Amino acid sequence: MHRVVQWGTGNVGRLALRAIIEHPHLELAGVIVHSADKIGRDAAELCALDTPTGVVATDDVDGLLAENPDVVSYMATGDLRPVEAVRDLCRVLSAGVNVVNTAVVPLVYPPAADARQVRMLEEACAEGGSSCFTSGIDPGFANDLLPLTLTGMCARVESVRIQENLNYDTYDQAEVLFGMFGFGKPLDETPLILSPGVLRITWGPTVQMIANALDVQLDDIAEVHERRPATETFDIPTGTIEAGTTGALRFEVQGIVNGRPAIVLEHVTRLRDDLAPEWPAPPEGGGYRIEIVGDPCWTMELGMRGADGDHNTGGLLATAMRLLNAIPAVCAAPPGLLTPTDLPLITGRGLLS
Repeated sequence: MHRVVQWGTGNVGRLALRAIIEHPHLELAGVIVHSADKIGRDAAELCALDTPTGVVATDDVDGLLAENPDVVSYMATGDLRPVEAVRDLCRVLSAGVNVVNTAVVPLVYPPAADARQVRMLEEACAEGGSSCFTSGIDPGFANDLLPLTLTGMCARVESVRIQENLNYDTYDQAEVLFGMFGFGKPLDETPLILSPGVLRITWGPTVQMIANALDVQLDDIAEVHERRPATETFDIPTGTIEAGTTGALRFEVQGIVNGRPAIVLEHVTRLRDDLAPEWPAPPEGGGYRIEIVGDPCWTMELGMRGADGDHNTGGLLATAMRLLNAIPAVCAAPPGLLTPTDLPLITGRGLLS
């Protein structure tokens, strides 16, 4: 049994908290929150469970770390506050507590992430004798573990393409949808995610991971994107999308090998299914598509849905569970920053009903 502190109770953290409480091999050791209205509330209340746990939410990080938990599940938002998130991770790691992390996604492959941040984290791991594993779904297992596994069954690999193809209409994070992705904004306004270099910073480490695993040298990592307007005004749970504003976004992060895009991470993101009909259609319900061109060629489609039937809920839970189920392996690993290739096969041990 591993004692886990859940840090963050947002879209992913809320689902992770419930999963920790219900997991046969994990014990909830604490909950860290930032909102004043969550402090003092029982963990069960924060994740819609009926039976109180006796564990109440707090903002006293040092107090919980002093209780020597095995691991912190760090799922606070990090997209718009990466520097602060890295400081939080260092604080935990230097205290001798392991970390599983969804917040700072370039850390899925530390050798290609921000060198200064990696150095800080490595020093914290060395100080505390702790380990840190960053993952999720994308960046995460959909574009590292699964495609690399498929390439291991090829005689020849010519190209690798991993595509997220989702309708984000039910994704309950207005800051990401409107601020980061620029949905509902004029087409001539550049959102954060399309600022030069941001795509490369975010998904480039995954492209580099695949290249290194295939023993190829990248010429460069390129970014391309296109957007489509909403054809009429419509509402989603987080707000209104006016006609003519951004309603669909497609981008690629391309690993260039010998002058051609050989390793490509692609996102096709819509807020309504009928937008940009000329773009690739999603797997049933929305999800991920992995295409390996080689011998043999492989195509894998991953559709997901949560218990409520929604694909976004399924994706958020999968993001959490990739990390929670990895906790025993992370705790057993040598100190340092971990990649998927550093860990054994992670299964749903103990989860078959």
